[in-house]
Amino acid sequence: MSELKDTNPKDAIGSQKLPLHLWPTTATAMGCLGLMDGAMKYGRANWRKAGVRASIYFDAANRHLAAWFEGEEADPDSGLPHLAHALACLAIIVDAEAAGLLVDDRQVQGGHRALINALTQHVPRLQDVHADRAPKHFTIADNPQP
Repeated sequence: MSELKDTNPKDAIGSQKLPLHLWPTTATAMGCLGLMDGAMKYGRANWRKAGVRASIYFDAANRHLAAWFEGEEADPDSGLPHLAHALACLAIIVDAEAAGLLVDDRQVQGGHRALINALTQHVPRLQDVHADRAPKHFTIADNPQP
């Protein structure tokens, strides 16, 4: 980060605080739309009264992210960007957990981390095996335009 000023004692104190400036305001703006849609349907901050199940919002966030990754920009029901809904889902999980209102129905812990670590070793090996190839990797840009 930047150097501390000798002349401003607030720098020394402030530099030890949570760096809220690192969170993009664009993400805040997008997430607010998702939360507004939910507030208008279910009531503002309804999860703080009733609590929420982790699995419900995990699933919803994943559905929105998957739809976005498949090239669908907007949710067909709300017309809002899928990323707005995904951010709202994550914000609700974080907020409900902080308030002690998250019903933690996550999976019983399995071997996810160990499996990821074990499978990751194949990535550089496969990159080496196929180093002489240059296949076309298709992206959303390859979709025919309407």
